[in-house]
Amino acid sequence: MNDLDQRRRRGLKAGLALLAGVMLGRAQAATPPPLLLAEVLHGDVDVTRYWVSEKLDGARAIWDGQTLRFRSGREVPAPAWFIAGLPPEPLDGELWMGRGTFDALAAAVRRQPARDDEWRRVRLMVFELPGGAGSFTDRAARIREIVARADVPWLQAVAQFRVPDRPALQARLDAVVRAGGEGLMLHRDDAPYLTGRHDALLKLKPQLDAEATVIAHLPGKGRFSGRLGALEVETPDGVRFRLGSGFSDAVRRDPPALGSRVTYRYRSLTPGGVPRFASFLRLRVEF
Repeated sequence: MNDLDQRRRRGLKAGLALLAGVMLGRAQAATPPPLLLAEVLHGDVDVTRYWVSEKLDGARAIWDGQTLRFRSGREVPAPAWFIAGLPPEPLDGELWMGRGTFDALAAAVRRQPARDDEWRRVRLMVFELPGGAGSFTDRAARIREIVARADVPWLQAVAQFRVPDRPALQARLDAVVRAGGEGLMLHRDDAPYLTGRHDALLKLKPQLDAEATVIAHLPGKGRFSGRLGALEVETPDGVRFRLGSGFSDAVRRDPPALGSRVTYRYRSLTPGGVPRFASFLRLRVEF
Protein backbone atom coordinates (compact mmCIF):
# COMPACT_ATOMS: atom_id res chain seq x y z
CA MET A 1 0.00 0.00 0.00
CA ASN A 2 1.53 3.34 -1.04
CA ASP A 3 1.55 6.58 0.98
CA LEU A 4 -1.45 7.99 -0.87
CA ASP A 5 -3.54 4.89 -0.17
CA GLN A 6 -2.51 4.95 3.48
CA ARG A 7 -3.49 8.62 3.80
CA ARG A 8 -6.83 7.92 2.14
CA ARG A 9 -7.45 5.02 4.48
CA ARG A 10 -6.55 7.09 7.54
CA GLY A 11 -8.80 9.88 6.24
CA LEU A 12 -11.67 7.45 5.72
CA LYS A 13 -11.27 6.07 9.24
CA ALA A 14 -11.16 9.56 10.70
CA GLY A 15 -14.25 10.54 8.74
CA LEU A 16 -16.14 7.46 9.90
CA ALA A 17 -15.10 8.08 13.50
CA LEU A 18 -16.28 11.69 13.26
CA LEU A 19 -19.59 10.59 11.75
CA ALA A 20 -20.03 7.97 14.47
CA GLY A 21 -19.33 10.61 17.10
CA VAL A 22 -21.88 12.99 15.57
CA MET A 23 -24.51 10.24 15.39
CA LEU A 24 -23.78 9.20 18.98
CA GLY A 25 -24.07 12.81 20.10
CA ARG A 26 -27.41 13.14 18.33
CA ALA A 27 -28.67 9.90 19.87
CA GLN A 28 -27.62 11.05 23.33
CA ALA A 29 -29.17 14.48 22.79
CA ALA A 30 -32.46 12.86 21.78
CA THR A 31 -32.66 10.63 24.86
CA PRO A 32 -35.99 11.41 26.57
CA PRO A 33 -35.40 12.90 30.03
CA PRO A 34 -37.09 11.25 33.03
CA LEU A 35 -40.31 13.12 33.81
CA LEU A 36 -43.31 12.86 36.10
CA LEU A 37 -46.36 11.63 34.17
CA ALA A 38 -49.96 11.87 35.35
CA GLU A 39 -52.48 9.20 36.19
CA VAL A 40 -56.21 9.75 35.54
CA LEU A 41 -58.23 10.98 38.52
CA HIS A 42 -60.73 8.34 39.61
CA GLY A 43 -61.97 6.72 42.78
CA ASP A 44 -62.13 8.20 46.25
CA VAL A 45 -59.29 10.73 46.15
CA ASP A 46 -59.05 13.42 48.82
CA VAL A 47 -58.75 16.44 46.51
CA THR A 48 -58.02 18.78 49.42
CA ARG A 49 -54.49 17.29 49.55
CA TYR A 50 -53.71 18.51 46.04
CA TRP A 51 -52.73 21.73 44.36
CA VAL A 52 -54.86 22.23 41.25
CA SER A 53 -53.93 23.96 37.99
CA GLU A 54 -55.27 24.23 34.46
CA LYS A 55 -54.08 21.52 32.07
CA LEU A 56 -52.33 23.32 29.22
CA ASP A 57 -52.58 21.96 25.67
CA GLY A 58 -49.08 22.81 24.48
CA ALA A 59 -45.67 21.18 24.10
CA ARG A 60 -43.84 19.81 27.16
CA ALA A 61 -40.42 21.41 27.47
CA ILE A 62 -37.55 20.84 29.90
CA TRP A 63 -34.86 23.43 30.60
CA ASP A 64 -31.65 22.05 32.16
CA GLY A 65 -30.09 25.46 32.75
CA GLN A 66 -28.40 25.54 29.34
CA THR A 67 -30.58 23.78 26.75
CA LEU A 68 -34.33 23.69 26.18
CA ARG A 69 -35.58 20.29 25.04
CA PHE A 70 -38.86 18.67 24.10
CA ARG A 71 -40.14 15.64 26.00
CA SER A 72 -38.50 13.48 23.30
CA GLY A 73 -35.09 14.89 24.23
CA ARG A 74 -34.72 16.84 20.98
CA GLU A 75 -33.57 20.44 21.30
CA VAL A 76 -36.22 23.12 20.89
CA PRO A 77 -35.24 25.49 18.03
CA ALA A 78 -36.08 28.59 20.05
CA PRO A 79 -34.69 32.06 19.26
CA ALA A 80 -31.52 33.09 21.09
CA TRP A 81 -33.33 35.90 22.94
CA PHE A 82 -35.91 33.42 24.31
CA ILE A 83 -33.16 31.14 25.66
CA ALA A 84 -31.13 34.07 27.03
CA GLY A 85 -34.01 35.08 29.28
CA LEU A 86 -34.24 31.72 31.06
CA PRO A 87 -32.65 31.29 34.51
CA PRO A 88 -29.81 28.89 35.44
CA GLU A 89 -32.15 26.58 37.41
CA PRO A 90 -33.67 23.48 35.72
CA LEU A 91 -37.36 23.90 34.88
CA ASP A 92 -40.15 21.63 33.65
CA GLY A 93 -43.14 23.17 31.92
CA GLU A 94 -45.23 23.66 28.82
CA LEU A 95 -44.62 25.84 25.78
CA TRP A 96 -48.01 27.49 25.31
CA MET A 97 -49.67 30.26 23.32
CA GLY A 98 -53.09 30.17 24.98
CA ARG A 99 -56.30 28.18 24.87
CA GLY A 100 -57.25 26.71 21.52
CA THR A 101 -53.90 27.46 19.85
CA PHE A 102 -52.26 24.04 19.75
CA ASP A 103 -51.86 23.87 15.96
CA ALA A 104 -50.26 27.32 15.79
CA LEU A 105 -48.01 26.51 18.75
CA ALA A 106 -46.92 23.17 17.27
CA ALA A 107 -45.99 24.84 13.98
CA ALA A 108 -44.11 27.67 15.68
CA VAL A 109 -41.97 25.62 18.06
CA ARG A 110 -40.89 23.14 15.36
CA ARG A 111 -40.12 25.70 12.66
CA GLN A 112 -36.50 26.17 11.67
CA PRO A 113 -35.34 28.84 11.62
CA ALA A 114 -37.56 30.18 14.37
CA ARG A 115 -39.73 33.19 13.62
CA ASP A 116 -39.64 35.98 16.21
CA ASP A 117 -43.23 37.04 15.48
CA GLU A 118 -44.44 33.57 16.45
CA TRP A 119 -42.17 33.14 19.46
CA ARG A 120 -43.26 36.50 20.91
CA ARG A 121 -46.58 34.74 21.56
CA VAL A 122 -45.00 31.66 23.21
CA ARG A 123 -44.62 31.31 26.95
CA LEU A 124 -42.82 28.67 28.97
CA MET A 125 -45.35 27.86 31.69
CA VAL A 126 -43.43 26.25 34.58
CA PHE A 127 -45.04 23.66 36.84
CA GLU A 128 -42.10 21.67 38.27
CA LEU A 129 -38.44 21.92 39.31
CA PRO A 130 -36.50 18.82 38.17
CA GLY A 131 -34.61 17.39 41.12
CA GLY A 132 -35.95 20.08 43.43
CA ALA A 133 -35.93 19.51 47.19
CA GLY A 134 -38.86 19.50 49.57
CA SER A 135 -42.56 19.01 48.94
CA PHE A 136 -44.43 20.17 45.87
CA THR A 137 -45.75 23.05 47.99
CA ASP A 138 -42.13 24.10 48.60
CA ARG A 139 -41.21 23.74 44.94
CA ALA A 140 -44.26 25.69 43.75
CA ALA A 141 -43.17 28.62 45.96
CA ARG A 142 -39.63 28.31 44.60
CA ILE A 143 -40.95 28.39 41.02
CA ARG A 144 -42.71 31.68 41.71
CA GLU A 145 -39.46 33.14 43.10
CA ILE A 146 -37.42 32.01 40.07
CA VAL A 147 -39.95 33.39 37.59
CA ALA A 148 -40.16 36.73 39.43
CA ARG A 149 -36.37 37.04 39.46
CA ALA A 150 -36.08 36.24 35.73
CA ASP A 151 -38.63 38.98 35.02
CA VAL A 152 -39.24 38.16 31.34
CA PRO A 153 -42.78 37.94 29.90
CA TRP A 154 -42.20 34.57 28.23
CA LEU A 155 -41.47 32.78 31.51
CA GLN A 156 -44.46 32.28 33.82
CA ALA A 157 -45.42 30.05 36.71
CA VAL A 158 -48.51 27.91 36.25
CA ALA A 159 -51.12 29.17 38.74
CA GLN A 160 -51.81 26.67 41.53
CA PHE A 161 -54.97 26.80 43.65
CA ARG A 162 -56.89 24.73 46.22
CA VAL A 163 -60.42 23.37 46.24
CA PRO A 164 -62.40 22.44 49.37
CA ASP A 165 -64.20 19.41 47.92
CA ARG A 166 -65.18 17.42 44.80
CA PRO A 167 -68.13 19.69 43.84
CA ALA A 168 -65.80 22.70 43.88
CA LEU A 169 -63.29 20.80 41.73
CA GLN A 170 -66.02 19.93 39.24
CA ALA A 171 -67.17 23.55 39.16
CA ARG A 172 -63.63 24.69 38.33
CA LEU A 173 -63.36 22.06 35.60
CA ASP A 174 -66.66 23.19 34.08
CA ALA A 175 -65.52 26.82 34.12
CA VAL A 176 -62.18 26.01 32.46
CA VAL A 177 -63.82 23.91 29.74
CA ARG A 178 -66.47 26.58 29.04
CA ALA A 179 -63.64 29.08 28.56
CA GLY A 180 -61.92 26.83 26.02
CA GLY A 181 -59.51 25.02 28.34
CA GLU A 182 -58.68 21.34 28.26
CA GLY A 183 -58.97 20.23 31.87
CA LEU A 184 -57.24 20.28 35.25
CA MET A 185 -54.09 18.85 36.83
CA LEU A 186 -53.80 17.88 40.50
CA HIS A 187 -50.38 17.63 42.19
CA ARG A 188 -50.26 16.24 45.74
CA ASP A 189 -49.01 18.94 48.07
CA ASP A 190 -46.54 16.80 50.06
CA ALA A 191 -45.06 14.93 47.09
CA PRO A 192 -41.27 14.93 46.68
CA TYR A 193 -39.86 15.31 43.19
CA LEU A 194 -40.78 12.13 41.31
CA THR A 195 -40.41 10.70 37.82
CA GLY A 196 -42.41 8.09 35.93
CA ARG A 197 -46.17 7.65 36.00
CA HIS A 198 -47.41 8.29 39.54
CA ASP A 199 -50.66 9.16 41.32
CA ALA A 200 -48.93 12.13 42.96
CA LEU A 201 -49.96 13.84 39.71
CA LEU A 202 -53.51 13.40 38.40
CA LYS A 203 -55.37 14.75 35.38
CA LEU A 204 -59.07 15.51 35.11
CA LYS A 205 -60.74 16.13 31.76
CA PRO A 206 -64.33 16.00 30.51
CA GLN A 207 -63.12 13.55 27.87
CA LEU A 208 -60.09 11.29 27.93
CA ASP A 209 -57.63 11.07 25.06
CA ALA A 210 -55.15 8.50 23.85
CA GLU A 211 -53.15 7.52 20.78
CA ALA A 212 -53.47 4.72 18.26
CA THR A 213 -51.86 3.62 14.99
CA VAL A 214 -53.75 3.81 11.69
CA ILE A 215 -54.01 0.35 10.11
CA ALA A 216 -56.73 0.89 7.46
CA HIS A 217 -58.78 3.52 5.61
CA LEU A 218 -62.45 2.65 5.31
CA PRO A 219 -64.36 4.29 2.41
CA GLY A 220 -67.19 6.70 3.08
CA LYS A 221 -70.79 6.30 2.03
CA GLY A 222 -73.52 8.76 1.14
CA ARG A 223 -72.29 12.32 1.45
CA PHE A 224 -68.82 10.97 2.26
CA SER A 225 -68.67 8.81 -0.86
CA GLY A 226 -65.24 8.97 -2.48
CA ARG A 227 -63.67 10.21 0.74
CA LEU A 228 -62.65 8.74 4.09
CA GLY A 229 -65.47 7.14 6.04
CA ALA A 230 -63.52 5.89 9.06
CA LEU A 231 -60.07 4.96 10.27
CA GLU A 232 -59.37 1.53 11.63
CA VAL A 233 -56.79 1.96 14.38
CA GLU A 234 -54.92 -0.14 16.91
CA THR A 235 -53.93 0.87 20.43
CA PRO A 236 -50.53 0.04 21.97
CA ASP A 237 -52.34 -2.79 23.82
CA GLY A 238 -53.46 -4.35 20.54
CA VAL A 239 -57.12 -3.28 20.72
CA ARG A 240 -58.57 -2.49 17.28
CA PHE A 241 -61.55 -0.22 16.67
CA ARG A 242 -62.88 2.35 14.24
CA LEU A 243 -62.81 6.13 14.38
CA GLY A 244 -65.69 7.49 12.31
CA SER A 245 -66.22 11.02 13.60
CA GLY A 246 -64.27 14.18 14.32
CA PHE A 247 -62.83 14.53 10.81
CA SER A 248 -62.68 17.81 8.94
CA ASP A 249 -63.38 17.85 5.20
CA ALA A 250 -59.63 18.25 4.62
CA VAL A 251 -58.84 15.11 6.65
CA ARG A 252 -61.54 13.13 4.85
CA ARG A 253 -59.97 14.13 1.52
CA ASP A 254 -56.40 13.43 2.68
CA PRO A 255 -56.50 11.02 5.66
CA PRO A 256 -53.55 10.18 7.93
CA ALA A 257 -51.19 7.68 6.32
CA LEU A 258 -51.20 4.02 7.24
CA GLY A 259 -48.77 3.50 10.10
CA SER A 260 -49.12 7.05 11.39
CA ARG A 261 -50.28 7.75 14.93
CA VAL A 262 -53.38 9.74 15.73
CA THR A 263 -54.85 11.18 18.91
CA TYR A 264 -58.50 10.44 19.68
CA ARG A 265 -60.95 11.37 22.42
CA TYR A 266 -63.30 9.02 24.24
CA ARG A 267 -65.51 8.89 27.32
CA SER A 268 -64.69 5.49 28.86
CA LEU A 269 -63.64 1.93 28.04
CA THR A 270 -65.78 -1.18 27.56
CA PRO A 271 -64.88 -4.28 29.63
CA GLY A 272 -62.92 -5.39 26.57
CA GLY A 273 -60.88 -2.21 26.53
CA VAL A 274 -62.56 -0.60 23.50
CA PRO A 275 -62.99 3.19 23.77
CA ARG A 276 -66.61 4.36 23.97
CA PHE A 277 -67.75 7.31 21.81
CA ALA A 278 -64.27 7.69 20.31
CA SER A 279 -63.66 10.53 17.86
CA PHE A 280 -60.62 11.71 15.90
CA LEU A 281 -58.79 14.70 17.38
CA ARG A 282 -55.65 15.17 15.29
CA LEU A 283 -52.60 13.57 13.74
CA ARG A 284 -50.05 13.04 16.48
CA VAL A 285 -47.52 15.84 16.49
CA GLU A 286 -43.91 14.78 17.05
CA PHE A 287 -41.91 17.21 19.21
